Amino acid sequence: MPNAPQHPTPSIALFPTALAPVPDPATPVRIVVADDNPVVRAGLTALLSGHDDITVVAEAADGREAYEAASRHRPDVVLLDVRMPGVDGLSALPYLVPIAPVLMLTYSGEPETVQEALRRGADGYLVHGEFTADQLASAVRDTVQGRTHLTPTAAGALLTHLRDANAHVNPHVPLPALRIPLKGLSQLQPSMRQSSSDRSRFQLSAREAEIMDLIASGMTNQQIAAACFISEKTVKNHINRIFAKLHSTSRSEAAAKWLGTAPGSGRGVG
Repeated sequence: MPNAPQHPTPSIALFPTALAPVPDPATPVRIVVADDNPVVRAGLTALLSGHDDITVVAEAADGREAYEAASRHRPDVVLLDVRMPGVDGLSALPYLVPIAPVLMLTYSGEPETVQEALRRGADGYLVHGEFTADQLASAVRDTVQGRTHLTPTAAGALLTHLRDANAHVNPHVPLPALRIPLKGLSQLQPSMRQSSSDRSRFQLSAREAEIMDLIASGMTNQQIAAACFISEKTVKNHINRIFAKLHSTSRSEAAAKWLGTAPGSGRGVG
């Protein structure tokens, strides 16, 4: 592979905003599977090849083989492990993303690893054990169309990063919206949300606290509805109740109180 380009480390350069063209349903989605474990590779190949609209065109045991296979086959998606001997997944990412969308598929769920993969252009991040076979196939199809999938561990890492980034923002400046649906945020581990005592102080229900987390991360009503599998009307009803309980009239004001960045507030105290 050529020399790696330099990667500055500003705030996360997350995901492309433009959706890729919807593939012809008669044309199978073509996949390269990269994982150093031959059992995992074989299992993924068998699993995905069981779908009529998905075909595995090549397997790779490390990042260099993944790059060579992607260059040769020009797949629709590359499934990429993080830790591999030789050239690992993170090192290979900058070379792969110009060729095809890359969906990380790995046992590595450390927040720093998730954030670095997203910085380097990964189109999604799935941690083994946090998705079903059907969800994997759906994630592959959605990746082709520019939709991002994050399993709970990866979504939690992203939400933590966003909270840290927002810790010192001016609460009177509207929070920017992430223009992508973040799959799996409705299943975040409780440790990534406000504590139950904080929810009690605001008198928010568990669902309202979940939605408030998503508001604070910058998601739109449409994205929240998709993440929580509810209608936009239901989201609006929840938000109206949240604003009343937080004595807020805007998303930025509510987020500032929820994150503890409002003047004179502690974290989670309005």
